[in-house]
Amino acid sequence: MGAHLIRRISLMIPNVFILTFLLFSGVTTFLGSPAALMLGEEASPEAIRQINEKFGFDRPVLTQYANWVANAATGDFGRSYSTQQSVGAMILPALPMTLELSAWAIILAVAAATIINSIPFARKSVEGISSLLCIIGITIPNFFLGICFIYILSVRLRWLPTTGWVPWSSGIGSHLTHLIMPVLTLTAFYFGSFSLIYKAEYRAISQQLFVKVARAKGLGEIAISFKHILPNSILPVITYAGLSLGQLVGGAVVTESVFSMPGIGRLLVNSIGARDFPVMLAIGMIVIVGVMIMNLLADLLYGLVNPVVRLAD
Repeated sequence: MGAHLIRRISLMIPNVFILTFLLFSGVTTFLGSPAALMLGEEASPEAIRQINEKFGFDRPVLTQYANWVANAATGDFGRSYSTQQSVGAMILPALPMTLELSAWAIILAVAAATIINSIPFARKSVEGISSLLCIIGITIPNFFLGICFIYILSVRLRWLPTTGWVPWSSGIGSHLTHLIMPVLTLTAFYFGSFSLIYKAEYRAISQQLFVKVARAKGLGEIAISFKHILPNSILPVITYAGLSLGQLVGGAVVTESVFSMPGIGRLLVNSIGARDFPVMLAIGMIVIVGVMIMNLLADLLYGLVNPVVRLAD
């Protein structure tokens, strides 16, 4: 396991550099001159030239990228062009909010998709509900689903607060009640996707010889489903969950906007609208590194969930 971890990390590091360079060069090349954006449309060529020289925008892209990575490695992502705040100071309070929202969504989606679709004794009755939830999660856009939750659970039933965010320090109950609808909205899509992947793998594994042998030995359907089929069927779901962090940011953008949550998603939308390069690049780097780490964790989880994978390493 140790050698496998070192090998994966050694492969991950160059991928991070390649992807962040493509991000940096793409943002700085296609979105216009940073100096012109900082000074405005009425800026003179001389003023733009001075800004380019001061901040190094006239240097080769590779040199600018090397400086940016070196500073980012120390936690310095520069200053926002639009607010002149430190980018790190802008991201730091927003990041935990998005991470918590994403973590709840992934955990609940994986748990619901695997458990609901592994219940053998109620499979026929649960199958229809699961299929309906899959269709709802996959086909209905996040923003519309969020609005439906607000109308039903907040406006009509008055069970939950409409929008906003409350930190843990203000009370666990208040924090969780503000979190329920955003989490349900973001969980819906992943429950549908994970269920489709899991059910396809579940059906294939249930026809394997070792499952038939387990039934021939007299094991109950619950034991067969959860002890034999589930550990083998969940691996594709873990893989997809590890690759879903980039999609989660896109889902968080919509969800945080609908529920007025000041997280990374809303910050990214605002930075794109203002063409705020430092903020966009910092969030992009966080997403890239996060996806790599999630893939690494998913690979390590293989060995914990399925002993066959662990022994084959």
